[in-house]
Amino acid sequence: MQLFRLDGRRALITGGSRGLGAEIAEGLAEAGCAVRLLARREQWLTPTLEAFRAKGYDCDGGLCDVSDPDQVDAAVERFGPCDILINNAGLSWGQPAEEVSIEKWRMVIDTNLTGAFLFAQAAGRQMIARRKGVILNIASIAGMRGSMPRGIHAAAYTASKGGLIALTKELAAKWAVYGIRVNALAPGYFPSRMTERILPQMEADLRDHVPLGRAGRTGELKGAAIFLVSDASSYITGQTLAVDGGATAVGL
Repeated sequence: MQLFRLDGRRALITGGSRGLGAEIAEGLAEAGCAVRLLARREQWLTPTLEAFRAKGYDCDGGLCDVSDPDQVDAAVERFGPCDILINNAGLSWGQPAEEVSIEKWRMVIDTNLTGAFLFAQAAGRQMIARRKGVILNIASIAGMRGSMPRGIHAAAYTASKGGLIALTKELAAKWAVYGIRVNALAPGYFPSRMTERILPQMEADLRDHVPLGRAGRTGELKGAAIFLVSDASSYITGQTLAVDGGATAVGL
């Protein structure tokens, strides 16, 4: 079990104040990691930090817009150097591709893809200097496949997550010589702020088209995240692990 322990390590987690980011942060904290949470809004960050501290976790946090290079550099300078970077901050915009404005396209790409690059770049410089580190990008199965016409319209989100998977491979290949591992998690449908409106409408589709017949449950990302950032995966880099109940295995 020591392979999965994270005692003495520090993780920086973007989008860590709620949803999947908070769940992953809690998993790392349970494994002994000191967690530093970054979020856009104080109203979500403060309650999460208070809840974590009440459980005895070593945690701190601050506000950061991941699409702003200056804010990214300031956050990494304040909370670094980190042993683990979790690029989780993300958003979506639901609109047919033929209708979405360039402003909304850029908003999604700048947060989901450029923001992850900026943090990987800033934290990566510190990791290169220390010749060690782990980066985990939170992608999505949306970045691994298209969807049927009846599916959700999210061209920018899909493109951003596909780009994040490609970025994961490139950084893993280039930074392995510095002892840095870079992997990605690709969740399927999980309860979150992003899916709260659509998930109830998808129960039948998930039952019929996902081998496990359901959406993901709270807590089911923790183990996969801990595995990919711990010594248990010391010979794994450049990979994307789908946590999707088997959805991508059947290709529907």
